[in-house]
Amino acid sequence: MPGPINVVIDLSHHNAHVDLAAAANAGIVGVIHKATEGMTFVDNMYTVRRLQAAAHGLLWGAYHFGTGSADGATQARRFLEIARPDAQTLVVLDFEESKGISMTLEQAREFVNAIHDTLKRFPVLYGGVFLKSLLGGNSDPVLAQCPLWYAQYLPNTPPRIPPNWKTWTMWQYTDGIHGDQPHTVQGIGSCDRDNFNGDLNGLKALWGVAGP
Repeated sequence: MPGPINVVIDLSHHNAHVDLAAAANAGIVGVIHKATEGMTFVDNMYTVRRLQAAAHGLLWGAYHFGTGSADGATQARRFLEIARPDAQTLVVLDFEESKGISMTLEQAREFVNAIHDTLKRFPVLYGGVFLKSLLGGNSDPVLAQCPLWYAQYLPNTPPRIPPNWKTWTMWQYTDGIHGDQPHTVQGIGSCDRDNFNGDLNGLKALWGVAGP
């Protein structure tokens, strides 16, 4: 399979200066933006940047930062209410350690099943060391149905993913500081950047966008 390709970024309100026209001109194809966290937080830049991304022909994705604040299904319903994904919105569960009460694997299963029940597709699952430590060498048939977006910032080192997946779908290789270059994007500066394990047609297929 051709690839990987380095054309995806992920953003939140923490990225203060975002020019998506410049990013698109620099070769960025997809943007995944934080929408919600737990049961109370809504990213105030989500809707604004969604409109900007559409105006510049960028693929759009929405992620929910999972916490232990409520069961996964309740968090999923809240996320869908805010993110309002359409058929071509990539939907993601961000599963990582929280400053408060972290989401459990069982809550993650509840979340992804609730998304599937509503959208008839499984979300992408984002995770790194926290996900790997909880799974260990165990098989999780529910989470295995989610494409894996793995975070690992070790330079010159391919992703060392949990054995629950045969391969990674996306790899967040830098947080804008650590990991391989490049760390920056024109119009944004330092930010999270992500490789997709395939070609442009495969990326569009992941997003639910028909190829040429």
